[in-house]
Amino acid sequence: MTSIPSLIRSALVPLDRTLAAPCRLLVSVAFASLLLAGAAHAQATDPVVARVNGNEIKSSDLAIAEEEVGSNLPNMTADKKREYLVAYMSDMMLAAKAAEDKKIPDDADFKRRLAYMRNKLLMETLLHAESKTAVSEAAMHKVYDDAMKQMAGQKEVHARHILVETEDEAKAVLAELKKGTDFAELARLKSKDPGAANEGGDLGYFTKDQMVPEFAEAALKLEKGQLSEPVKTQFGWHIIRVEDKRDRPVPPFDQVKDQIETYVVRKAQAEAIAKLRENAKIERLDAPVADKKN
Repeated sequence: MTSIPSLIRSALVPLDRTLAAPCRLLVSVAFASLLLAGAAHAQATDPVVARVNGNEIKSSDLAIAEEEVGSNLPNMTADKKREYLVAYMSDMMLAAKAAEDKKIPDDADFKRRLAYMRNKLLMETLLHAESKTAVSEAAMHKVYDDAMKQMAGQKEVHARHILVETEDEAKAVLAELKKGTDFAELARLKSKDPGAANEGGDLGYFTKDQMVPEFAEAALKLEKGQLSEPVKTQFGWHIIRVEDKRDRPVPPFDQVKDQIETYVVRKAQAEAIAKLRENAKIERLDAPVADKKN
């Protein structure tokens, strides 16, 4: 006599088989739907813009090409630039295929250049990642605050000068100025500094460290409107007149934010390379230029 459990199991076997095929079909359909959805998403975010002998050019490929050649392009509308990049990528793919057909990738020189370009791209990608990590509002504000502390209390001088070759010429210029001759007009006539002479000798505002020491010290000692005695520097002899003196103005953060970001990026990249050098064994098998004997 067949037991009840056996009857149950025998009844379930055909039921399992009946349900198995539809379940497998449902799973397959669901998986295919996921694949299609993924493909549709990829197509939407990175669409294919062209095909060259069946090989796809995607929007992301154009972005890479634009990084390389975009700065060399003349002013173009967005549409014309896109057309140019598609043509550039198409030509590159055609030429690359022709090079492969000629076995150029097997050439030793090509392999060396490929290895070099690979290392360069890896380095640039690493440094880009380092800079992204380093750049933050907090880091940039710290650089700004440190720079502002250094600038605090710095004096700026707005001065004009007349540059001549000899001390006697400088004394003659000073005598004319004391008689009331217009400084700007005399600078245009007499000064050997063509850039400043065209502006009537005007040098604008400058700090002590922006001029040669002899000139800066003489200018900083003068009061507004005062003329200097002849001052000798490596460029010749100067007569200086101070137009104004002030504390160096502090630029607002937003005005210098781009420069600070560039500084933070370069600093982070330099530190990353320095750290790699510290932990590396670099051997020179040739004599460095500085060590070569004549």
